Amino acid sequence: MIFEKIRDLIVSRTNLSESVVTMQASLKDDLGLDSFDLAELGMELEDAFTVTISDEELIAFHTVRDIVTFMENNKE
Repeated sequence: MIFEKIRDLIVSRTNLSESVVTMQASLKDDLGLDSFDLAELGMELEDAFTVTISDEELIAFHTVRDIVTFMENNKE
């Protein structure tokens, strides 16, 4: 469920196909997210999952799996 929610947020932000957004997908190289996109996605993730993501944590997200792992470890 966490992955699907993250995938849906990325798809709505990028207009990419769901099939492109995989656990292994690189946010920058595969999905084409730049630092602005990542900052915006971070705010959407905070709202969707009721978590706080620091700038350092956001910068550490390289793949979709990184985001999923963070959310699993920080969910309430």
